[in-house]
Amino acid sequence: MYVNAGLKTWSADWPQKRRKRMLYIYWIISIATSVLLLIRIPSFRTAMGIRPFNEWVLSIFLTLFFTKLFFVIALFAGDIVRLVAGIYNKIARPGIAHAIPARRKFIGDIAILFAALPFTSFLYAMTKGKYDYRLFRITLYFDDLPSAFDGFTITQLSDIHSGSFDNRAAVQRGIDLARAQKSDLFVFTGDLVNNTADEIEPYVGMFGAIKAPYGQYSILGNHDYGEYIEWNSEADKAANLEKLKDQHRKLGYRLLLDENVTVTKDGQSIALIGVQNWGRGFIQQGDLDKAVQGVNADAFKILLSHDPTHWEEKVRYHEADIRLTLSGHTHGAQFGVETAGFRWSPVKYRYLDWAGLVNEGKRYLYVNRGFGFLAFSGRLGIWPEVTVIQLKKG
Repeated sequence: MYVNAGLKTWSADWPQKRRKRMLYIYWIISIATSVLLLIRIPSFRTAMGIRPFNEWVLSIFLTLFFTKLFFVIALFAGDIVRLVAGIYNKIARPGIAHAIPARRKFIGDIAILFAALPFTSFLYAMTKGKYDYRLFRITLYFDDLPSAFDGFTITQLSDIHSGSFDNRAAVQRGIDLARAQKSDLFVFTGDLVNNTADEIEPYVGMFGAIKAPYGQYSILGNHDYGEYIEWNSEADKAANLEKLKDQHRKLGYRLLLDENVTVTKDGQSIALIGVQNWGRGFIQQGDLDKAVQGVNADAFKILLSHDPTHWEEKVRYHEADIRLTLSGHTHGAQFGVETAGFRWSPVKYRYLDWAGLVNEGKRYLYVNRGFGFLAFSGRLGIWPEVTVIQLKKG
């Protein structure tokens, strides 16, 4: 009702018929979006799970919510000024009939302009931002890197969340960006789907086209286990996971399940280790001790681990001395600010390390911001990422 009152002030000089039509449209959109969201919420737990239509409903609801919130904030600020003026009039002009001034139209104009900020931002995030792929290049120096791997490059994708895609041509642009890097090694660090293995099927040929001379390797993320929807039986859930593992094979990815492989170049080698998901507050399937079995203590080690809290709590203290860990998971909340001198995202209140490079001593963690998106069908300020890491000796 407060928004309705503000809209009446803003449109005070409109013809009455046009004004009523605008208010009717506002209420119809607001009520319809809320009702549709309430109807769709139960389906988030069904086998359909989080799919594009559900995400669009949620995203439009959030857009309207924050647009109205900004409108109310501006309107409330104006009303505070009116209240102060009213108190002054009561004191300075006793007996005045209307101490509190009427709400002026320009306050409604300011509120509309203020509300336009989240509205246009969310609109951009949902239509363009979620496919605005950015290339992040990182060069890391290690004194114990085998000389044959000096200059070796790794392309990393993470959090594809294929069940959320709604624009194949836009997804292809991101894949083309990854392929154009022509890196020596390709790794994918988890969350291929939102919930079910069939979500990746329309995109197998597209992502399967990413190749690298020294192979393509992958791990599972928390969403890959089908934990967030209801299954008819545990057998169905287990069958879905096996099907997902098969999808990795179809993509041409070697899925690492608490195991390691040796990558050899010019007679020298490094160890690539992959663990199942291990995250604080999420699935803790990963077994790092098992994954490093058979790895030479002196080997240069790279770990693929979906959730960066694994690095925070386990990896950086582990006796295996893993020099580089590649993660994803956080998406950077798909919303935030990153400039040369300032970084902020609401996800920082949940994750200590939520995007980019972190190091402790000689151990490094890189957190990819994610290729896809989930729940909110958009990205703003934290753009989808293709990462290229170059290893240098020195």
